[in-house]
Amino acid sequence: MKKIITDCNMKNRRIFLAIGVALLAACNEPRYKGPLSPEESIKTFDVAEGFKVEVFAAEPYVKDPVEMVFDEEGNCFVMEMGDYPYKPEKGRGTGKIRQLKDMDGDGRIDSAIVFAEGLPSGTSMLPWRQGLLVTAAPDILFMKDTDGDGRADSTEVLFTGFFEDNSEAQITSLRYGVDNWIYANNNGQKGQVKFMRKPDAPPVSVGGGDFRFRLDKGLFEVESGVGQFGLAMDDYGHRFFTQNTLHIQTAPIPWRYLHRHNYLPAYRGVANIYKDTPVVYQLSETPYWRQERTDRRQQAYDEQGLGRKEYAREHFTGASGGTDYNGAGFPQEYYGSVFTAEVACNLIHRDQIDTLHNGPFFAARRPEKELKREFLAASDPWFRPVNLANAPDGWLYLIDMYRQHIETPVSIPEDLKTDMDFMLGNQYGRIYRIVPTGATVRHNVKPGLRGKSTEELVALLGNGSRWWRVNAQRLLVERKDPAAIPMLNALYTSGNAGEKARLHALYTLEGLDALNSGLVTQAMNDQAPGIREHAAILAERYPACLPALVKLSEDTVPLVAFQATLSLGQFPESKTAEALVAVLEKHAKDRWFQSAILSSPAGISMQFLTRLQASGALNKEGRSDKGGYLTTFAHAVAARNTAGEVSRLLGIALQLSEKYQVAILGGVTTGLKAGKSKTAPDAAFGPALAALEKSTDGKVKAAAEKLSASLKETGK
Repeated sequence: MKKIITDCNMKNRRIFLAIGVALLAACNEPRYKGPLSPEESIKTFDVAEGFKVEVFAAEPYVKDPVEMVFDEEGNCFVMEMGDYPYKPEKGRGTGKIRQLKDMDGDGRIDSAIVFAEGLPSGTSMLPWRQGLLVTAAPDILFMKDTDGDGRADSTEVLFTGFFEDNSEAQITSLRYGVDNWIYANNNGQKGQVKFMRKPDAPPVSVGGGDFRFRLDKGLFEVESGVGQFGLAMDDYGHRFFTQNTLHIQTAPIPWRYLHRHNYLPAYRGVANIYKDTPVVYQLSETPYWRQERTDRRQQAYDEQGLGRKEYAREHFTGASGGTDYNGAGFPQEYYGSVFTAEVACNLIHRDQIDTLHNGPFFAARRPEKELKREFLAASDPWFRPVNLANAPDGWLYLIDMYRQHIETPVSIPEDLKTDMDFMLGNQYGRIYRIVPTGATVRHNVKPGLRGKSTEELVALLGNGSRWWRVNAQRLLVERKDPAAIPMLNALYTSGNAGEKARLHALYTLEGLDALNSGLVTQAMNDQAPGIREHAAILAERYPACLPALVKLSEDTVPLVAFQATLSLGQFPESKTAEALVAVLEKHAKDRWFQSAILSSPAGISMQFLTRLQASGALNKEGRSDKGGYLTTFAHAVAARNTAGEVSRLLGIALQLSEKYQVAILGGVTTGLKAGKSKTAPDAAFGPALAALEKSTDGKVKAAAEKLSASLKETGK
């Protein structure tokens, strides 16, 4: 018996020893995998059928890249963000801009020149007047090499005052629009921005929006949007921006319209347009820290009964660098697709953009070929795609920061960070070229646009690649050569020119101050909806275009009619009210059309309501429901609280259906609370409210009593 017990003890000791060795091995095993070479990393990529990935640049020629642009000569510049994820001490930033060169012509970078260094959180660039516009919070800079040595020796601060406390939420993503404005994402961050070329101009408060400016006109203003890192613009200037978990959004109503007055209950003009589930198809393993953090959060949600679901993988969490493909090198079906990098899930997602028949007018969806996969996904967990870029060769370039960890340290529990080095990998950086398999080699394309004649640049406005079109337009606007004007007029009026060429011609003329009402009116009758849409914007400058603009508000293409509605709000109410009534009747259920009308002074005037009532639009059977419009209208009237207006509004409400009475009472209640005016009610107010309180309809009576109670509470 003793021997049996001894044998059992020995057996147990061997088992425990084996378990101990296993646990020790597990403790010594690193939680995170090591880096791969660029060639090894590519082997872990699963890219869409018909495409291949090539190394364009890698360390030591590029490190920590976040943005890449090609100037009009084809020179390649890369922005490096070496301080990420930390904020450098003032004056000690390590951010760089390098000019990359392929000296032997084999299509791979083998030399680099440091164009600029010491940048604090530099995030984006844009070629401009033979230099670069650079976002480096709190500034937007203009940097230029004036002596030809490849290094910037001239730096001008153009704008200053942007938010600078979080490198993931700063001014970024500079884009040259077809309308000659330069756009940038600001993530809605607060800031008092000064234009240094106009020192006497008051600062612009950019909180709640993005930003746009024109250096040729000395203009700068807030733009609708809360874009983070990534801004795609289609051929007609519609913006699609990236914001972490919401990987593709748009802003249907520009800030300049939405903020024409201060009486609306809300001014958020952003729409999430992704129509599929927010799932991504991830190949890489879930990092230890993320799974552990997810488990903890989920436990807390469950214990609190919140009913929330936390995801550790396969969901957008680090969407970045949204870029629309607009080159001529891919198959046509890819043109206009928006490619978004997902840095946490190590992949590139593609969306097709569909045009809707109602607001917000666009929808993003997975292409049929990628319903159960991504355009590109990697199992290499160090692969950190942060951005993409179009190029003169027609291919799409992919920027890989290549870090072991890409997350902001402040979002990770302290105990999980003990074995995490957030700077590990900052000696690496890769840029890949995505090309169709079997494509003709196009290494070292040298556009040489600076040396081209005005006539040659005008001809390029019809190029199949937007890179060529936009840069040709930009250079023509920069040159201000009057000889271009007759050529551009001829291009626009030519029956052989495509619609993109005509649109660029129209805005190049605008940039040369060569537009006129006749040309704009002609554009308003163009067969292409996109040109009609932009003609509506340009018509705001010419009173003679108003009759054609009114007609355009009836356009069969909703996006065109929508822009015409916004533009009508720039004209006097006496000349536009009838047209706006017709628009409301046709599009009353669309909240974006409602907002377009309500954003204008005409759309919140009592005269407009009187006209609406006189038209029969508020009482005819079968007409579309206008309750939503009336609630917001009443809010605006009450917030403005001009003497006698609220009384008139309640008087009109008494003549309407009970549903509309409830809508108006609700709007008046919230509007009086929100408004700053304490104008005393006139003699008609009390009887009108008392009549509504005596209504036999329970909902009307309750709404009227709520308004009465609110008045007593606020003292208005």
